[in-house]
Amino acid sequence: MADAPGPPIEVLKQNLRSMWMAGDFGVVAKTIASSGDEFIARLGIPPGSRVLDVACGTGNLAIPLARSGCSVTGVDIATNLLEQARERARSEGLNIQFDEGDAEQLPYPDSTFDAVVTMFGAMFAPRPELTAAEMARVLKPGGLLGMANWDPGSFTGEMFRMGSKHVPPPAGVAPPVLWGEPEVVRKRLDGKFKDIQTEFVPIVFDLPTSPAGAVDFFRTYFGPTKTQFSRLDAAGQAAMAADMVAMWSKANTAPDPANHTVVPNRYMRVKAIRA
Repeated sequence: MADAPGPPIEVLKQNLRSMWMAGDFGVVAKTIASSGDEFIARLGIPPGSRVLDVACGTGNLAIPLARSGCSVTGVDIATNLLEQARERARSEGLNIQFDEGDAEQLPYPDSTFDAVVTMFGAMFAPRPELTAAEMARVLKPGGLLGMANWDPGSFTGEMFRMGSKHVPPPAGVAPPVLWGEPEVVRKRLDGKFKDIQTEFVPIVFDLPTSPAGAVDFFRTYFGPTKTQFSRLDAAGQAAMAADMVAMWSKANTAPDPANHTVVPNRYMRVKAIRA
């Protein structure tokens, strides 16, 4: 029997927007902001470069780029996150353009940017082939693409699988963590990019609470987790919470696990040059 068709793309996009506007991702973003600083520093983008941050969220890449002297534009589908990004830029006196827009249909002319970056953002767009094509389109020939993508072998990959067990994802949509598979990334970027490099980079989830508190934190502030819980009845929510607490408890390396959660994690850094 053939698989049931997935929902129309317009429905997928609206659900995606609603998911990222649920909770308050800005609170989560603060816990990994230093990793954004490190990611940008390692890319070595020269001051004065025109850079696009795709699925920019609250500005974890756009802010350090602007601090370094780049001319920065951020784009995201979630208007509440864009407002937080604008406020962050204003508070530091940084001139950053933040636009509402879709990673699969970027609102910029061809060959506009010297570099395109994205951290835990563009990987969630439902049609990766369009996302790759759009990032290539807006880059100048010879421009840099830098991506930070959760991978299936990471703790975050495990967290996504746990959520999918309780709330199956829409049919026909590739798992976002495939953007963290080197072979998949090379296939998606091949023909548009050259000198494709991938490297796994450690990152740590460090929360001043117990594993149960970490689960509460994510189900309150992280849109995907909050949305999954909202789609379950009371029994389903209890079962998913129990599984997640067990997962966080097992991964916790903090010496005081009743009050502190430290979970080693990783992402895949992608660097490529526009052909």
